[in-house]
Amino acid sequence: MSAQAYWRFSVSTSREAEEAVSELLGSVFEMSAVVHKNTQTGSTRVSVFCPKKSDITPTRRQQVLAGLRSIRGCGLALGTGRVQVVHVAAQDWANSWKRHFQPWEAGPGLLVKPSWSKKAPRTGQRVMTLDPGLSFGTGQHPTTRFCLKQLVRLRRDGTRQALLDIGSGSGILAIGAALLGYSPVSAFDFDPEAVRVARENAKVNGVSRRVQMACADLTRMSLKPEHCFEVVCANLMHDLLIAERRRIIRRVAPGGALILAGILVVQFDKVAQAFEAEGWILQRGRTEGEWRSGLFSRSSKEN
Repeated sequence: MSAQAYWRFSVSTSREAEEAVSELLGSVFEMSAVVHKNTQTGSTRVSVFCPKKSDITPTRRQQVLAGLRSIRGCGLALGTGRVQVVHVAAQDWANSWKRHFQPWEAGPGLLVKPSWSKKAPRTGQRVMTLDPGLSFGTGQHPTTRFCLKQLVRLRRDGTRQALLDIGSGSGILAIGAALLGYSPVSAFDFDPEAVRVARENAKVNGVSRRVQMACADLTRMSLKPEHCFEVVCANLMHDLLIAERRRIIRRVAPGGALILAGILVVQFDKVAQAFEAEGWILQRGRTEGEWRSGLFSRSSKEN
């Protein structure tokens, strides 16, 4: 039996708007969108892959176009916003992924690579295997890279460190934490499909028994959590980070670290100020393209 071919519905956009466009396509087509960046041209393409051309209905096209107008109206630099529909043969699909996804190191402690890569880890370096696909993250996004690198930096061998991944998506951070030796590792996301994919990814990497994945809504969680964690990652939209900051920080154990990501550069100051008002100080930050992420710790003046 031959491999499945697909119809690719894609939007050419900018790095600034890629997350908004991904959310739009995911909502309209009810599936995870894939982001592809061309490092030579700097262009960004967001796509969904449909088994049948008939899945790309006129109604869905109009919903996407209306959504793109709305994104522009919010002030995001959308880029060209060009919409394309392309038939992707099975062989072309597989080979295209292999051309664009290469191994990378999240510091000396973790190597992230696709299964077809023959790159060997350094001595003592853990390996995370990530094969891109229709709904499989690859850790290529700047905010994800920052978070993984901080997990490597914060890990203290021989010490128990619990980790919580809020807004876990496809589970990359939680999987990386488990491979690095964090325990226990908990993660949750609002999207049931994301949780399903995260569990599959954990199984591929042999850590499904070490990572607790759950479907949960941060906004409905208790302000008095039963468990706290030495490291908490929150890779969320900036308005959600600000609105739910108390629910987030109350899950960090005394002396623990908080990693905030998923924030546009123009939004970061508002997020930092909101957490500083709660007694948290930015210890390390990084800007890459339109994105900025930060590592925070509790002020010494706080109890």
